[in-house]
Amino acid sequence: MSSVTIERVIDKKGLKAFIQLHYDLYKGNQYDAPNLYSDELHTLSKDRNSAFEFCEAEYFLAYRDGKLVGRVAAIINHRYNEQWQRPCVRFGWLDLIDDAEVMKALLKAVEDYGREKGMKEIIGPLGFTDMDPEGMLTDGFDQLGTMATLYNYPYYPQLMEQMPGYEKDNDYVEYKVFVPKEGMPDKMKRVAELCMSRYNLHVKKLKKEDIYGPKKYGYRVFEVINKTFGHLYGYSEMSKKQMDEYVDMYFKFIDLEMLCIIEDWNTPDHDCIGVGITIPSLSRALQKCRNGRLWPFGWWHLIKALKFKKTDIVDCLLIGILPEYRSKGANALLFYDLIPIYQKYGFKWGETHVEMETNGKVQSQWGYFDNEQHKRRRCYKKNLEA
Repeated sequence: MSSVTIERVIDKKGLKAFIQLHYDLYKGNQYDAPNLYSDELHTLSKDRNSAFEFCEAEYFLAYRDGKLVGRVAAIINHRYNEQWQRPCVRFGWLDLIDDAEVMKALLKAVEDYGREKGMKEIIGPLGFTDMDPEGMLTDGFDQLGTMATLYNYPYYPQLMEQMPGYEKDNDYVEYKVFVPKEGMPDKMKRVAELCMSRYNLHVKKLKKEDIYGPKKYGYRVFEVINKTFGHLYGYSEMSKKQMDEYVDMYFKFIDLEMLCIIEDWNTPDHDCIGVGITIPSLSRALQKCRNGRLWPFGWWHLIKALKFKKTDIVDCLLIGILPEYRSKGANALLFYDLIPIYQKYGFKWGETHVEMETNGKVQSQWGYFDNEQHKRRRCYKKNLEA
């Protein structure tokens, strides 16, 4: 068997090959929801992605007999490393054929890069920040993927188990949460109404002028996300520049009816204390975008999903409640607002974002509904000093 060679991406041609590999490897797969090519290019471009304010990265391609057989990104998030006092290099964008030699070569490229930079540990799969997909799928290979998460073939974790020194660092779970066919769960209704009357918390529905106007609700939303997720595995606080990027990224296409803001009216400025960003699932539409391109017909499939809600699924992209308000039932108030909207559009179930398996408080909110824990994914680690 010929050996695997690793090449560092050094130009636009190499980056194009890096991005294209996923489309080729998963062509025709009924579960993978591939990202748009333009989004991948933006994220991976060092002159475009605002995460490069505090991150550095290199990308590697694996070849055998002149054929591209794998890819991986090596990322150092200095802000995360300083915040958590964890000098680590991340591996992400890992894709490859079913071959242990290829996996070993790709991970070695990241390990060597990390050692060159003085890192003591390798962890992943992770992106630049928590806003990128994270965790290798280890269960739920027969479930439709989402725009915000990774999908991978079953052989990925099987190969990881063969890699010397790698062990579990963190596991995530995901839930399928079924929308009531009619009405509202009694317990959730009681908690939400009590939340409004006793604690003076209220739903705010945004208009475009609220997002970009003087009150800058776009930034207030991501400030809540920073405070909500700040203590979680892999998270590093968003910068002002990143917020600018995400405000433009999310709010230019989401239906504001499916966005819920919770405010505390006990405060002079009606502080934003909770947010729920949800969208119709784009998974099937993304599968119809050939090689992640909007042209010639990909744009139409996305419009059908976004504007006409031609899907049974709603994706819960970002759900965040400030910690001090969770015991007051603010999470129930989010869905008190959103459930009637889901029912109006005929959504059958919602896909949650990844949740740490130990985060019982977040998972308990799905107890209001029929639900199914249908996916599991893992981040691995390895000591680079051994």
